[in-house]
Amino acid sequence: MSDRTVNIDNSTPAATGVGAPLHGWVEPRPTAATSQVTQDLGAERLRAKYEHEDKLKVHRDHLFNEWQSRAAELGRSAPSVLLERLSDLGFAWRDVARMLGVSVAALQKWRRGERMTGANRLRLASLLAACDLIVRHYAVDEIASWFEMPLTTECPITPIDLYADQQPKLLFDYASGHGHPEQVLSEFVPDWRERYRSDFEVYEAMDGELAIRPKDK
Repeated sequence: MSDRTVNIDNSTPAATGVGAPLHGWVEPRPTAATSQVTQDLGAERLRAKYEHEDKLKVHRDHLFNEWQSRAAELGRSAPSVLLERLSDLGFAWRDVARMLGVSVAALQKWRRGERMTGANRLRLASLLAACDLIVRHYAVDEIASWFEMPLTTECPITPIDLYADQQPKLLFDYASGHGHPEQVLSEFVPDWRERYRSDFEVYEAMDGELAIRPKDK
């Protein structure tokens, strides 16, 4: 037998290869305190979301009720007087007719004092009431041209379209600024981006007039 002494190391070798922990890495273990903070912040965030939604609903409902009350008040006036007021605001008769769901010929008859139904009288008073509220609460000047203005340059949808489609809450959201134009459009026409996609854009030319040019690719 050899006199050489063999030293056997019974210690466990360091782990190597895939799945081995990095040198110096300490697996993070959340403490009870940090876990509680995360839960509290999550609950607060959820509570803030629900409070925001509740306040939005309350504001919408209050404005809607005020609109109806104003319409009832204006409905006491003669239809010819209400039509004259809309004309003074700058509305084109074709746009008024579209928003009321009637013909221009019907408007002309009512302007001459011919009888209109109670339902049409309420529609007429409601349109003027909506204009009054938007001007009063949101300081919109020249309300008729505002109704004609597209919500964005990316599609031709206007407040006239919102009102004609009987979407007064979307109209008020847009007017108040609480509803971003793209958000309002998405509620009104979910596929508006695809439907109105164009290879052209509107821009202001050197002379201050609006013109059309191809979009940059």
